[in-house]
Amino acid sequence: MTSKTESEWREILSPLAFHVTREGGTERPYTGALLGETRAGVYRCVCCEHPLFRSESKFHSGCGWPAFHTEEAQANIVRIEDRSHGMVRVEVRCSVCDAHLGHVFNDGPRKHGGERYCINSVCLTFEEDEA
Repeated sequence: MTSKTESEWREILSPLAFHVTREGGTERPYTGALLGETRAGVYRCVCCEHPLFRSESKFHSGCGWPAFHTEEAQANIVRIEDRSHGMVRVEVRCSVCDAHLGHVFNDGPRKHGGERYCINSVCLTFEEDEA
C-alpha cells in the first residue's frame, strides 16, 4: 500500500481530488471531466496511477459520474460497507493507495454481471490507447 502524509497528498492533488480521494468526499454529478470520455484506453487512480478500469467496461448509466461494469483484471479494488447518509452502500477504494473512488451498486448491465461502479471522475486519469 502506497503511503504518503496528508501534506504530501495535498501537494500532488488538486483540492477537489484531495477531498474526494483522501477524505471520502464526492464531486458534484455531471461535472467530472471524464464523464463524457469515449476514447479507447485505461482509467488509472489519480493518486498512484494503478490501472482500475478499461474503456470497454465504461457505459452511460445516467447517474452523473463515470460508470463501469467491470474493473481491470489487476485492479483488485477494495470494497467496504458504507453506512453513512442513512443508507447501506459499498464503497470502493484503490488497493494500492487506499484512495476513495466511489461506490459499486447492483444495478449495472446484467450481461456483464450486474454491477455498476459509480466512480468520481476526479479520482481518475485517462490514458488513451496507442493507435
